[in-house]
Amino acid sequence: MPILGIIASAISGNLNSYESIATTTVGSGGTSSITFSSIPATYTHLQVRMLARDSRANTATNLYIQFNGDTAANYADHVLYGNSTSAVAGADVSQTSAVAARVAGNNAAASSFGAGVLDILDYANTNKYKTLRSLSGFDDNSVGQSWFISGLWMSTSAVTSITITPVTSPILQYSSFALYGIKGA
Repeated sequence: MPILGIIASAISGNLNSYESIATTTVGSGGTSSITFSSIPATYTHLQVRMLARDSRANTATNLYIQFNGDTAANYADHVLYGNSTSAVAGADVSQTSAVAARVAGNNAAASSFGAGVLDILDYANTNKYKTLRSLSGFDDNSVGQSWFISGLWMSTSAVTSITITPVTSPILQYSSFALYGIKGA
């Protein structure tokens, strides 16, 4: 089979593996959090896709994630990020949330939003802790940032709700979040 045929076959298989569960776009005035609730346990993994901007008076800012309303120190994350001049790594343990993504802050270029894709692996498996991985970033007039994040929720509970919050409220108007279920392996 020619290489284009192999690629087309792989892409079509992957497209059929994703099912939209819910989407939300932030309206006028912004919002203090995004919550996806009543998540069915019928998928293998979950994916959150986001395009977001925060009101924090910085060029860039973090969005954080919590599961099932758990606000205890049951989260950990590892972060690797870089910009046009340097790369940095860091880690946090015993946190009340995990870093979900890095997005544009209110001091970024006008109309600049950060983009991110966050996977929550084996979210319904009640025999292990939940892991997440995220790739996010934004461009601010050619001085952008790229972030790779791995995280952990130290709970064996199935994920039934997801809450994403900013460092500083609100998440600004026109930010968009979509939750997908991933079928299969």
